[in-house]
Parts: sequence; C-alpha cells; structure tokens
Amino acid sequence: AVGQTFTAEQYFRAEDYDKALNGDGNSLGFIQIIDEYGTKAGKAVYLYAGICELQLGNPAEAIDYLTKYNGKDPVLKARALSCIGDAYSMSEDYESALRYYLQAADVEDNTFAASYLLKAGIICEELGRPDEALAHYRVIKDKYPQSYEGYEIDKYITRIEVKK
Repeated sequence: AVGQTFTAEQYFRAEDYDKALNGDGNSLGFIQIIDEYGTKAGKAVYLYAGICELQLGNPAEAIDYLTKYNGKDPVLKARALSCIGDAYSMSEDYESALRYYLQAADVEDNTFAASYLLKAGIICEELGRPDEALAHYRVIKDKYPQSYEGYEIDKYITRIEVKK
C-alpha cells in the first residue's frame, strides 16, 4: 500500500495536483489509494488528498479528506487544521475558518503558529472584529518576531491602529 503512494507523492511534489489525486492512468492517485487501501497506505494519504483538493479549488472535498487525517506529528496536524481553515475561507464560512486557524496555532508553539495567527487576524478583520485581529497580530509581534510574519506584522498592526 505504501509503495503505491510513491508516484502520487512525486506528482504532489511537482505540484501536479490533479495527477497526484486521480492518478495518471498507469499509477494510482490518492483517491484510488484511499479507496483501495484506506489507512494501510498511511495516514498522510488523507492529508495529501485534502491539500490536492484544496489546490484544485474543491473546498468541500478538501474538508472531507483533511478531517480524516489524524496523524501524530504536530507540524502536520497543525498544517491539516490550517488547510481546513483555508477550505472554509474559500467557501466564505469565515467563522469556521477562524476556529480552525486558532486550533492550528494552538497545536504547538513554533514559528508556524505565526502564519496561522496571521490568517486568523485577517479573518477577524474580514468579520469586522479589528480588536480581535489586533490581539492576534500582537501575539505574532511578541512571540514570533523572527518569523516571516513577524517581520511583516507592523503594517497589519498600524493599519488597524490608524483606523481607530
């Protein structure tokens, strides 16, 4: 089962998400691997399939696969939660997106949390909650100043403060 994922992973790395998901006629894609082997192919197949669906603009399918991913690695777990947030955001369900971004940020205290908090802040702004957005941005500034988001966060903070 694990051997079947090799070609699909190669397509995924090459950003050919359609072939990674559906196969190329000779090799199975993640959908067929999941249908045929389920978790015997590893938990990551659900993460891969969900990200492929997200990249192909299919948020409902992405959510379906990503919610089935239950890996133990905290970085991948947070990434899956963030991708679920992205799918909800794509569907314009901003409250659900916000909930998943905050869950992703809470998985593990590392610099990846900064990107999830930035997404949460942007969603809060979209929802008309600038004070909540500002709180997320300040966490980035205080806890993750060396992250990419930390270098850029002052413009987000200033934009909100100028409007007050």
